[in-house]
Amino acid sequence: MDVPLYPHLLSPLDLGFVTLPNRTLMGSMHTGLEEAPGGYERQARFFARRAEGGAGLIVTGGVSPNAAGRLGRNGAVMSEAVVADHGRIASAVHLAGGLVVLQLLHAGRYARHDGLVAPSGIASRINPLTPREMSEDEIFDTIEDFANAAMLAKEAGYDGVEIMGSEGYLLNQFLAPRTNQRTDDWGGSASNRQRLPAEIVRAVRARCGERFILVYRQSLLDLVEGGSTFDEVVDQAKAVAAAGANLVNTGIGWHEARIPTIAHMVPRGAFAWAAARLRSHLNVPVIASNRINTPELADRLIADGKADMVSMARPFLSDPDFVAKARAGRRAAINVCIGCNQACLDNAFNGKLTTCMVNPAACREAEFSDVAAPIEP
Repeated sequence: MDVPLYPHLLSPLDLGFVTLPNRTLMGSMHTGLEEAPGGYERQARFFARRAEGGAGLIVTGGVSPNAAGRLGRNGAVMSEAVVADHGRIASAVHLAGGLVVLQLLHAGRYARHDGLVAPSGIASRINPLTPREMSEDEIFDTIEDFANAAMLAKEAGYDGVEIMGSEGYLLNQFLAPRTNQRTDDWGGSASNRQRLPAEIVRAVRARCGERFILVYRQSLLDLVEGGSTFDEVVDQAKAVAAAGANLVNTGIGWHEARIPTIAHMVPRGAFAWAAARLRSHLNVPVIASNRINTPELADRLIADGKADMVSMARPFLSDPDFVAKARAGRRAAINVCIGCNQACLDNAFNGKLTTCMVNPAACREAEFSDVAAPIEP
């Protein structure tokens, strides 16, 4: 009897109301398609192609729940006006046999527009703009905005949402003493600083019901001075799980951190130990991330109990058929991400469209064909 290849990675994950076909999560990436001309149609092709290739669950690029949280002046915002456009993305993924959730991301002090807000009026070293401290009314409005955006995502046909609480964005800013110096009920003690993410998850769950995937992206290691302690991370993850999160995805490092987290010199699976440590405290599935780019590594992490799923963003950029090739025993054919970051991360931070140095068809699916050109005599 043949031993199945990568049995742990390719095993289903039952969330109670829906079963994921395997343990791979295509992690969120900001590609620039979110704001590009014809971007919704192009996103539909991009994500559908990854669904065809076997991704277990797809997370879109970040979309803000309100105007203050958008990444830039023309940043994507979820509203009634774009529900039908987002429906094209969800439908394309479903037709390709996949599942997809919309990431809701409030940039906080990382926003590049005049209306940026944050827990406290403290600027980031990677942004020349200084945020305005949010009023308590604005905090309550933001909770409502997340819940409303999640409901609009459900109306569009998405299978769920991911709430972005990592990488130094707004919710992460509320958690860390570095960026939260408030003296009201939203700052000071760890429990006060942890309040907003849990309130948002609770509001989203109440608005969207139980049969809706709710992923929370938890900052596992901030890697900045004045960040959360690991005990605080555990308490935070427990709080969002109790509030209704089905899955806890993990993020490593703020954007302003000086420690490399996804570059080629970072060992593969370097941060899986931290996911394993968090997993031992939770009763919901935990997703490991960062520098997991081969099926054998991903399978081993799950087999060893370090994670329930693995997040791979750039590996799906470099090869949309990552899972299909692994399942078919075509490991050598996988176009493995080399961690160069030149056409993905560098492009994103320079306002250019994301693509891939080893897969130029990424985000340009309509310009390329999988059919080989004829050989002329």
